[in-house]
Amino acid sequence: MILRDPVHGLVAFEGERERVVKSLMATREVQRLRRVRQLGLASLVFPGAEHSRFAHAIGTAHVMGRLLDRLAQVDPGLPIEQRVDDEAGRDALAAALLHDLGHGPFSHLFEQVFADAPRHEAWTTALILDPLSDVHAALETLGRGTAQRVAALVEGKHRLGYLGNAVSGTLDADRCDYLLRDSQMTGVRYGLYDLEWLLRALIVSEIEERDGTRKYVLAIEGRKGLPAIEGFFLARNFMYQQVYHHKAVRAAEVLVRAIFARVLELMRAGDPCCQAMPRAFASAARGELPSLSAYLELDDATLMSCISSLQDSRDALLGDLCRRLLARALPKTIPLPEGPDAESSWSTCHQIAAEIAARRGFRPDLYVWLDVPADVPYAEPEEPRSSALWVARRHHPMTRLGDVSFLLRELRNKRAVRPRLIFPCELREEIGRALEPLLH
Repeated sequence: MILRDPVHGLVAFEGERERVVKSLMATREVQRLRRVRQLGLASLVFPGAEHSRFAHAIGTAHVMGRLLDRLAQVDPGLPIEQRVDDEAGRDALAAALLHDLGHGPFSHLFEQVFADAPRHEAWTTALILDPLSDVHAALETLGRGTAQRVAALVEGKHRLGYLGNAVSGTLDADRCDYLLRDSQMTGVRYGLYDLEWLLRALIVSEIEERDGTRKYVLAIEGRKGLPAIEGFFLARNFMYQQVYHHKAVRAAEVLVRAIFARVLELMRAGDPCCQAMPRAFASAARGELPSLSAYLELDDATLMSCISSLQDSRDALLGDLCRRLLARALPKTIPLPEGPDAESSWSTCHQIAAEIAARRGFRPDLYVWLDVPADVPYAEPEEPRSSALWVARRHHPMTRLGDVSFLLRELRNKRAVRPRLIFPCELREEIGRALEPLLH
């Protein structure tokens, strides 16, 4: 099977190892990803960001295939038990393709709608292990126990620790694809980095844990690979700043969160105006976890159709929220002071804005939000040492990446927080005037 991809060009799944990709692509669970946008509501800000989780899944599997090819080049220098055999390679391709299988609509927003709902990774594992799912059947036809191994790999667990990290880790196939794909489809250049050189610079090397055990890890070969890996993490940092945490994207997400919060309120009150909502919402209104079949009914198109039908709801509050989203009348934002010393002022600003909104007839808990997006540009855990990235240099001991790279040492384990206040556009001037003394 050969596909054309806007990011990677010709993407081929033709060998015996790649047979698993063709089998899985035909399943209903994987095909559902065509109806789940990769960036959720970002297309309201970046018109080209219409790409799907399906396209990203294909790209991730392709990157994993290239990584496996690179590992095959360095395998001869490893003990036999540490080499990627046919089974491990096939499982890694399957895990790469399926890593977002349980993703809900509107990117990561959906995980925030239902209280105590599992993250998408948990839904992914549940779907892979469900005997009634198509993906489970497809995996088990390749050998008993395949589904269990692939589910573990999605969580980053494997007898070859470095392979688990390549599926779910600091530098994994998922991030390698989505940075390039999201950058291209949004029309920005912040997510570009040198994937070719990065893959070429990867090797597998041995380190010692604190307890004396020896582990094999992914490492960067020499200093020549440093610019590529630094570019990768800088690209990730810039994409969070400019795309994923863009103020208008976050404002749109807040608006959808308010819509779903109001829907759940009305459903709990027995209001019939929300009867057309998918089954998963009825479960959530009862405080129950949706079934897998109900969860699979959720996709972007289904929920946008529901929102469209609710814009004329007899509930004035719900109708107003839906019309704002459909007309792209997004809330406005004001950036708040950053830094640990400024956190105490955030709640004060939020309270002032909420009081203004209430006086103007808006329900504050649905129209005024304190948004605090955060990210760690480069995470390098102290323990276990095998989960970190390493640099192998001739005539030097193995060294953690953050200890070799000046740039990544500055970013290492530092949390970037960009707080802002989000509120209806009608209140922009009034809230701005009221908060001015606190913001200067």
